[in-house]
Amino acid sequence: MATSLCDDTLLCNFPKCRTKLRGFAWVTACSHAFCDQHGSCEFSHSPAVCPACSSTLSGKLDIVRTELSPSEEYKAMVLAGLRPDVVLDIGTRALAFWTYQIHQERLYQEYSLSRSEVQVKQLEKMLNQQNQTRELDLGAMRGEISSLKKVMEEYKRKYSEVAERLMERNRQYQKLQGLYDSLRLRNMAVAETRHAHHQHPAGVFRPPPSPRASPPFLAAGPEGDGSSLFTCPEPVRPHALYNIRTPLRDRSRVFPQNY
Repeated sequence: MATSLCDDTLLCNFPKCRTKLRGFAWVTACSHAFCDQHGSCEFSHSPAVCPACSSTLSGKLDIVRTELSPSEEYKAMVLAGLRPDVVLDIGTRALAFWTYQIHQERLYQEYSLSRSEVQVKQLEKMLNQQNQTRELDLGAMRGEISSLKKVMEEYKRKYSEVAERLMERNRQYQKLQGLYDSLRLRNMAVAETRHAHHQHPAGVFRPPPSPRASPPFLAAGPEGDGSSLFTCPEPVRPHALYNIRTPLRDRSRVFPQNY
């Protein structure tokens, strides 16, 4: 639509194109210029319509395909033989074309700037709203964190109290356990002493238990079963040797007892 800001190169006036014009360009009577690609496409049918301003271009010279970098021979011969006023008129119209292009480019840049400013303001508004929302959320989170810290401190205090009580209960339990063990051992000792006194009362002599009898020896008898190899003779009964009976009168006699 106009020249670029950094150099004197024309830009294509086709919407959404705006490429720099090089080589050949299509120039219209309504002071618009197009690149060779879009000009060839748009102006191939009749009647031609300007893509920039929708003007009808029906004249023979309303659309001209021109070379942007003409040769020196062309520059020397294109205006040769024309009167100075004609040359000046041609130059004036060419400069008017460039002035129009610069003016259109300035308007386009201002329009783009205004749109950008509007978008920036909208983005700033959205950013401020988001910042306010974030600040509110952050404040709520900070309040929640402070309340949770208070709750945690309260739980720590309760935990320390419970831990101290538990340690005191453990000490009491250990003390009671020691007392219980000592009492249990004392009761066991007393019970054993009473049991021993009950089995062996004072002043009563109890003979020690007889030793166990020795195992019998096996004897080898005539059957070979070992039943008569080592045999003890039959014990002699006392009443068989001394069979003396006490008289009846002696039995009924009472002997005095000495105390």
